Amino acid sequence: KEWTMKTSMVFLLCISVFPGFSQGRVVGKDEAGFAECNVFFPGQVPPEGFTEPFHVKICQQYNKEPRFATLYSTKDKIPLYSAFKYTKPAQNKEENWLVEPQIDDPENDLHEMVREADIIGTVANLGANQALTSDYVGSSYERGLLNPSLLNEEDFQMATYTLTNAVPLSPSLSKSWHRDIGRVVEQALVPHCSKKDHLYLLAGAIPSGVRVKGKVSVPETLWLAACCDAREGWSLGLVKKMNDENSLADLTVGELEKQLLAGVHLFKGNCGEDNQSQEKTEAVLQAVSQIRSGEQVGTSDDEEAKDSGLVRKVVGIIATPFIKLLELLIYVFVELVKFVFYFLWLVIKRVGGTVLDGVYSLWNGVVSYLKAISMVLISIPYDLGRVIINIFLGFLQIVQDVASLTYRILCIPVGFVLHLAAFPYHSICAIPSVLKDVATGIGGTFSLVIDATAAILHGFYYLAGHIVKRFVPKGSSAD
Repeated sequence: KEWTMKTSMVFLLCISVFPGFSQGRVVGKDEAGFAECNVFFPGQVPPEGFTEPFHVKICQQYNKEPRFATLYSTKDKIPLYSAFKYTKPAQNKEENWLVEPQIDDPENDLHEMVREADIIGTVANLGANQALTSDYVGSSYERGLLNPSLLNEEDFQMATYTLTNAVPLSPSLSKSWHRDIGRVVEQALVPHCSKKDHLYLLAGAIPSGVRVKGKVSVPETLWLAACCDAREGWSLGLVKKMNDENSLADLTVGELEKQLLAGVHLFKGNCGEDNQSQEKTEAVLQAVSQIRSGEQVGTSDDEEAKDSGLVRKVVGIIATPFIKLLELLIYVFVELVKFVFYFLWLVIKRVGGTVLDGVYSLWNGVVSYLKAISMVLISIPYDLGRVIINIFLGFLQIVQDVASLTYRILCIPVGFVLHLAAFPYHSICAIPSVLKDVATGIGGTFSLVIDATAAILHGFYYLAGHIVKRFVPKGSSAD
């Protein structure tokens, strides 16, 4: 986890060092349309009808500016369409393929497209919802751009090299698609739109059941929809079937929509279909037809040139070694530059990692030191208050003990004196009662003796009378 955090910090440092970094953010569900990329749609209203939960809206950016918009299918792992505007033709530059981390891991902190090799191990479930470079390696398909790089200039072209703008195409079909679309846009569409900035282009793909390595869907059809949202405007659809790379059928936008998902509307108000210029539309269709026929004528012309161009062949044979040598020198120079930049990247990475480790350790030390000092400073008032309270309570206890001791000392002599002073009074006052009790006792004793004597005499008298009555005859008694 610590290595992942350090890698992310180094990566973010590299972004700040190299500002020309391609960015593409996943548009939130609470945002309207494609957010800042709505400018690539007529009336800033994206196509309707693409409502599946696995459809992801991406605002493709470069140097912090929107370059085109993409609707990506995480189920098929290919873009369903890319919306863009024509800038001007440009020579192909070195390809630098990127991926979108938030498609696979919405909780990560990387809000821009990055090179796949730079985020391995830092993004959870990488490749679960999007295609990766490894999905194309070893297959018979290459990464074909829906928004062709050759129709864009400078930063717009750099932004097209993202796997969220690519579909699996055979090399010949990819070449045919880019050639046909380039010629149609440059020779037929742009010249017949009064305002080039009002020419809106949608390049899309219809997924099939065929998948590369069981993961990335191979399109069954490629299509292009164009809308000239200007005075005397027009709209047009083009379709190229995968099974016929030389095909390029033109049709109306309404007919194209019927080949897509049910309920799909590509352009707001059908690109003003009711007010379109029929003359302009026919001119565009004628130009497209001429381009198709011009390809065949061009092929026959090439055959004639091949038969009659003996001088050119000789010149070509002579110049080929020099051209190959020049290509070799250019290749060596490019590889040397790449090696130098790679070496500098490693140095920056190592130095940056060491510096970041030091900064991270210093930061932890400072935080721990500040935390300890804060705890000590916070505890000082608490401890001081507790000491003051304890001193106050101790003082109150001492006062209470002194008062209690004083009270007890004062209570002992007072009681003793009172008892001692009352003793003579109680002693003298008790003499009459004692004498009375003595006289009562003596009188009682004599009374008891007299009563006892009387009782004894009465008893003897009673006994004598009983004996006499018992043994003396009654007659004698009568005489």
